[in-house]
Amino acid sequence: MQPRLNAYEAGKDAYRAVLQLNSYVHDCGLEQSLLALVKIRASQINGCAYCIDMHVKEGRKAGVSEQRMHLVAAWRESQLFSERERAALA
Repeated sequence: MQPRLNAYEAGKDAYRAVLQLNSYVHDCGLEQSLLALVKIRASQINGCAYCIDMHVKEGRKAGVSEQRMHLVAAWRESQLFSERERAALA
């Protein structure tokens, strides 16, 4: 496996901006469970195992069921997601 890019070393200012955006989104009033689902899906799309693992742990902490987290990759075919969640995942 190839080592991943160290985002902080590659662009400290950009990395700080991403952290600020994440902090804002975390505190914006959206449910943490919804944010976890979206982050899991984005990490799946990006192919980042480290991030998927991190966001699944966040999902557990936010009360997302294991079944729903397993089905994020196939959210279009699953009946377990609300219309609001489907809109966010789309």
